[in-house]
Amino acid sequence: MSPGKELDEGQLREMLDSRTKSMIEKIDRNIKIGFVVLLVFILLVIIDSAFSSYLLKNIEYNIEIPQWILWLSASSNLIILITFIYFAIKYTIVRKKCNVACNLKNTLTRIIGTLNIYKRMFYFALIVFLITIVFEFITGMLQGFYAGLEQNGTNVSDIETGRLVFAALIGFVIIAALVTGIFLFLRWGFRKLYGNYIQKLRLTLNELEEIG
Repeated sequence: MSPGKELDEGQLREMLDSRTKSMIEKIDRNIKIGFVVLLVFILLVIIDSAFSSYLLKNIEYNIEIPQWILWLSASSNLIILITFIYFAIKYTIVRKKCNVACNLKNTLTRIIGTLNIYKRMFYFALIVFLITIVFEFITGMLQGFYAGLEQNGTNVSDIETGRLVFAALIGFVIIAALVTGIFLFLRWGFRKLYGNYIQKLRLTLNELEEIG
């Protein structure tokens, strides 16, 4: 190997190391942003639950939220919380360990592995969260529907089938649009904060292996 080539490889390794440190710093920053977003999300969930309970238990209808819905919602939020905290702790451990004992290749491999684990956990938590929203929406819609019938002294059999089908279709369109919108928004947020770095770190790792 010629001295010129050795110099080129040395410069390339230095460049890759600098690029990796820059990406890691951005991931560190985004984890902090993630904690803020998670805190805001928890506050919104608490406010939404309190507001929904107030609306459903109004004087006119006096609708009570089923306990299993409350447990499902709490479990969904807990999974989201545990998922992110697990990722943050695991990532921090990898960062501290690699600052002491890892070379650049090991650092990249460990961080990519951690991000991939979080990616799978994130989508699992997202699916659970969306399923919870679907059940909450359907339950709330049915509770409101039957409460309205009871209030007006009407039976389901008194309503035309066409109107029932139309109402069901409207509900389906609303929940489908809601779930799709939330999924696309949260997926975009994940990719913005962490997902894009998986591909970038892999490219850096491939370049490092090529000169290794």
